[in-house]
Amino acid sequence: MPATEYQGSFLGRISIRRNQVIAMDGNHEQELEDLEHFQKHVSDRFSELLSPPPEDVPADALLSISWLRKLLDVFLCCDAEFKAILLMGRDPSQISKPPLDRLIPELLERAVKALDLCNAVTNGVESIRHCQRLAEIAVSALENKPIGDGQAKRAKKALTSLLSAMNLDDKEGTNTKTAERSWSFGRRGANKERAPVRSLSYQVAKNWSAAKQIQAMANNLVAPRGNEANGLASPVYIMSTVLVFVMWALVAAVPCQERNGLATHFPVPKQLSWAHSMIGLQDKIGDEWKKKEKKGMAGLLEEMQKLEKLGQSLIEFTDSYQYPGETEKVEEAAAQVAELAETCRRMEEGLVPLQMQIREVFHRIVRSRAEFLDVLDQGGKSSMPLV
Repeated sequence: MPATEYQGSFLGRISIRRNQVIAMDGNHEQELEDLEHFQKHVSDRFSELLSPPPEDVPADALLSISWLRKLLDVFLCCDAEFKAILLMGRDPSQISKPPLDRLIPELLERAVKALDLCNAVTNGVESIRHCQRLAEIAVSALENKPIGDGQAKRAKKALTSLLSAMNLDDKEGTNTKTAERSWSFGRRGANKERAPVRSLSYQVAKNWSAAKQIQAMANNLVAPRGNEANGLASPVYIMSTVLVFVMWALVAAVPCQERNGLATHFPVPKQLSWAHSMIGLQDKIGDEWKKKEKKGMAGLLEEMQKLEKLGQSLIEFTDSYQYPGETEKVEEAAAQVAELAETCRRMEEGLVPLQMQIREVFHRIVRSRAEFLDVLDQGGKSSMPLV
């Protein structure tokens, strides 16, 4: 069943069951069943992300634009089901009790960090679009038949600029002119502070680190044990893990400032059945990161890897090209130009929708955080002793 269909079925079932406020202890079997369904849906969705694409669909390769969009869809579906389990028809006082009184604020703090990462990734996508435009200049020059010396020089200049842009040290950030940073919720307020949310037009300070932001999100991310493993602490842990993984994958794929140490996996216990595919994805992405760690910091986006590979080859071609060129080399270059043009086409079609989806994730996180803050406020008021 497609993700959207079983999500709708899952949410509908919870809505019907909770048309009256349920008690946490009085419907324990019901809670366990909902949690089981949630775990299965998380497992199924990440299994689909781990499955290799058909050979005739290269655009769906791991860390491609299409794959990232599917990953963000998974996050949005998981977030909707998570809130249904925690909030739908539930007495607010129930999530103000231990251990949720500690776990929910920790999740909300991770959400704040995720908003900053969404902003950084949005900036990174802009740098990718700049690389795409440079590649398109080279394609335009090399698609001429026959290729003149002037076209070859123009293509070489664009490709050299492309590789230079891709290999900038990420410690300098994606925008070297920015020195100040706009925070999503203010600097370091309390979890319940309601500071105004800023837009995704975002400036990054020189000392800001995407890797440290991910590491901070993974702090205190500990799987519930004992009786807590069968209660509402479990979906909070699952959603926290999904949030950290999605941000980790985005930062690995898209150029972001200061990513040293990003390949370090945040721990996910292997005995958790829903996490097997996520761990498999961690391994694959981590291996790819180690391969590229000393070869530039443009990120692991599949399309960017294509630009780098084809760009290097075509620079060699243009560097030694003299009109009319050797037939064999011209034909080989023509095939590479066609592949580069196809990669640019996929980027043209996918990058703007990807940016819009990142924006949707940003605003979903904002809304979800606000909903939980409201419930925590209500729960705190209802638990206050009457004077």
